[in-house]
Amino acid sequence: MRIALVAAEPSGDQLAAGLMRRLAALHPEVRFEGIGGQAMQAAGLESCAPMERLSVMGLVEVLGRLPELLKLRRDLVEQWKKQPPDLFIGIDAPDFNLPLETRLRQQGIATVHYVSPTVWAWRPGRVDKIRQATDLVLSIFPFEQEFLDQHGIASTYVGHPMAAEYPLEPDRAAARKALGLNKNNPVLAVLPGSRSGELKRLAPVFLETARRCRQEIPGLQVITPLATAATHAAYQQACHRHAPDLSIVLVRNNTRQALAAADVVLVASGTATFEALLCKRPMVVGYRLNPLTHGIIRGLNLLKITHVSMANLLSGQPLAEEYLQKECTAENLTPALLKLFQDARKRAEIGAHYRQVHKSLVMDTNDLAAQAVLELYRRKQHA
Repeated sequence: MRIALVAAEPSGDQLAAGLMRRLAALHPEVRFEGIGGQAMQAAGLESCAPMERLSVMGLVEVLGRLPELLKLRRDLVEQWKKQPPDLFIGIDAPDFNLPLETRLRQQGIATVHYVSPTVWAWRPGRVDKIRQATDLVLSIFPFEQEFLDQHGIASTYVGHPMAAEYPLEPDRAAARKALGLNKNNPVLAVLPGSRSGELKRLAPVFLETARRCRQEIPGLQVITPLATAATHAAYQQACHRHAPDLSIVLVRNNTRQALAAADVVLVASGTATFEALLCKRPMVVGYRLNPLTHGIIRGLNLLKITHVSMANLLSGQPLAEEYLQKECTAENLTPALLKLFQDARKRAEIGAHYRQVHKSLVMDTNDLAAQAVLELYRRKQHA
């Protein structure tokens, strides 16, 4: 069995790698090819192109890369038309993967989209595109299933593998020891995003916020986990430029440990807010889109939810303060963080609520996803 896959960013890379390992355990003759990162390649992916070529977010930001992205997608379609895989799995990245899935499905290739596009949150017009593109959607959050069912999209709720991988009781002391942090001094984890555009927009304000917090909290330790060598280098440059006097511990590929070590987290909206929830850490969320992208989203009324961070969506209440666009400033972020550092009872209450949410999400995701993929494969073989 040959399976083609495309992931566009580190979170998708990790998600796909877990599925690939389970598929290989259930079907040892399987071969994988496509686009992914280090985790997918370690799980057996034969890479067609660097994953970094796809790591772009935002309506306006895509325009500058559009010719390259369109050519890459055309090349993949031609490659898989000539040598059709048994299945194609697109991991998240709906703007790239849904059109690719549509083209491949028209060629008779079974398609799976792993991670439901957030049509329940914004750009609901994509529902029809999803229905045309996919034979099956693997959804990772419980509230997505009913929405997909209502719109006639075949789907299976498999949960998020991180929920099973993260301990219900994170060990703060062990994490601090492993990272060389003082066990008694407070810790702020700063997570400014994994994409280059996010770093450019968020690193300056996040670093200024951390610098101000350090002035108010004696002995405050600041730590930032970074996913790739490129983001590590870019963030180091930002540190030298915007906070040269701020001591920051930088770690690679160790988000879980950095969050476990923290008392409070300053985080970009995205997967990292879910990880902070799984570590039971109170957080403040900041985010800035390209101003033109944000204007288009607001002007066309494309956003359908009040809160944007996954932590708040899963919690059912705004436990994490969100500061977006012009509100995402050090003047706003700093007092919100200081308030959490100063209120131990509030931190404990948030942690307890996050623990209940975490407990409700634990499933054997990789096995459920692999079984659903193999069932689709068997159905297509006998059709």
